[in-house]
Amino acid sequence: MDLRNIAIIAHVDHGKTTLVDELLKQSGVYREGQATTERAMDSNDLERERGITILAKATSVEWKGSRINIVDTPGHADFGGEVERILSMVDGVCLLVDAAEGPMPQTKFVTSKALALGLKPIVVLNKVDKPAAEPDRALNEVFDLFANLGASDEQLDFPVLYASGINGWADEELDGPRKDMTALFEMVMRHVEAPKQVAQAAAPFRMLATTLGADPFIGRILTGRVEEGTLKVGETLKALSRTGEKIEQFRVTKILAFRGLGQQPIDEAIAGDIVSIAGMTKATVADTLCDLSLDTPLPAQPIDPPTISVTFGINDSPLAGRDGSKVQSRVIRERLMKEAESNVAIKIEDTPGGDAFVVSGRGELQMGVLIENMRREGFELSISRPRVIYQDIDGVRHEPIEEVVIDVDDEYSGAVIEKLTGPRKGDLTEMKPAGVGKTRIVAHVPSRGLIGYQGEFMTDTRGTGVLNRLFHSWAPYKGQIQGRRQGVLISMENGVSVSYALWKLEDRGKFFIGAQEAVYTGMIIGEHSRDNDLEVNPLKGKQLTNVRASGTDEAVRLTTPVIMSLEQSIAYIDDDELVEVTPKSIRLRKRYLDPHERKRKAKSDT
Repeated sequence: MDLRNIAIIAHVDHGKTTLVDELLKQSGVYREGQATTERAMDSNDLERERGITILAKATSVEWKGSRINIVDTPGHADFGGEVERILSMVDGVCLLVDAAEGPMPQTKFVTSKALALGLKPIVVLNKVDKPAAEPDRALNEVFDLFANLGASDEQLDFPVLYASGINGWADEELDGPRKDMTALFEMVMRHVEAPKQVAQAAAPFRMLATTLGADPFIGRILTGRVEEGTLKVGETLKALSRTGEKIEQFRVTKILAFRGLGQQPIDEAIAGDIVSIAGMTKATVADTLCDLSLDTPLPAQPIDPPTISVTFGINDSPLAGRDGSKVQSRVIRERLMKEAESNVAIKIEDTPGGDAFVVSGRGELQMGVLIENMRREGFELSISRPRVIYQDIDGVRHEPIEEVVIDVDDEYSGAVIEKLTGPRKGDLTEMKPAGVGKTRIVAHVPSRGLIGYQGEFMTDTRGTGVLNRLFHSWAPYKGQIQGRRQGVLISMENGVSVSYALWKLEDRGKFFIGAQEAVYTGMIIGEHSRDNDLEVNPLKGKQLTNVRASGTDEAVRLTTPVIMSLEQSIAYIDDDELVEVTPKSIRLRKRYLDPHERKRKAKSDT
């Protein structure tokens, strides 16, 4: 069967997963009358809730006797580790760009990886039927992006399609018939090369493992593209590390191929196809699975280094163990090591005490997704403030710089620029109109300056601004950056909060808790209106008397508390604070719960 392997890449919310839905429907994957779901490739609960792709996944469609393996890649740079591995499995990429927004930071990130591998792109301008669509401008911006990323002449001579994924059509002309996806299928078959390895079917078997999975019945599963040779169930293979060391020898118990949305067992894997293999116990991502006669591993794509680190510790608050079942440091360590095995962009280090672990990754979103998955599995954790990872280059301390692209209403652009270029030490590189009443701002800002900025940005733009960020480069250390300006309100008692006490304290600041919530000494219950921390008593009730007179009883009306998400909480805390995460609650607390210990620590810091 004629074979094609292609990856679909796009910025967050440019319609990539919706487009794959239509390709599945129109290729006949679903039988007549079968129930279909929206965003079928977003199988993870978090992906459906957040509307983003987190894990790269493969599917397969048949078109006029040919098979097309399609890889759906994450659209966010925080999950770039997935992209860097996945692109080694494909022979072409379909770049999806919103015709109104044009290429955005995450588009730039994934495209740079694809062009560096020599993959030839197909550009699909999506959502061309939107009123704000400007396909000609978007196409020019894509060409400029390719030129800036060093694309070859062959890559710059890319074909273009105009599409509306949600309406299920793609055409080679902007004013085409707008009926179905036939033009896209035909373009893939015509423009993407067939796997070169098919000609090497007689060579010994070799495959580079790119994703790791597990099945309760067949155990560990490794997925990748067969580079050379063929493989049958029952044959014996060996696994080689990147350096060529033998990891293990194993018998292949099952070979699974992608057929539509599911995987089906097959008897033989051929060169060029994307398959999953079961039977190994130790082999993992970036290892080479090969014939016993081979000793040379396949080259694995280098992975960009992490830029931030977060400390995961046990939950040692007075409320520990009430919600979760997995609270021991040993269990937390096992879970983190399992994550690092399948996610090559994450690194785990033990702290000297052994009860906390430093987890390094790409960004706050990646850390937030890992923590959210763990709390849903029953873990209780205490999480520190994210810290930037520095590098020494030629004896000079360097820090990561991010490219920030902001679309904001004209009236708020001044406040945004002032915040980025002032206290956050950013450099403004571009500012231009982006449609009616909108401005696009591009700036290079230290990663340190962006920790905790998202909430402030949404306040400054009244919730209308859109901020996208992407790692840009390493630059010499830019000096001290001011952290959070406001102090916090700290509970000085253990118990259950009382509405009367919170009402009396409302002039001190805004609260993160409501009435009848469990609190403890050292727990952060609100934000102080001034820049110093203040200890308050949220348990103090009203003094009761036997006097009953008109006007002595005051009506207690509490302001609605500020409820912060997990990512907001992690970005909000200071260096001496932690986020307590349980399956049911997210609380903020001081690192040192004992008030005398806190005062001693504050004195030693000053």
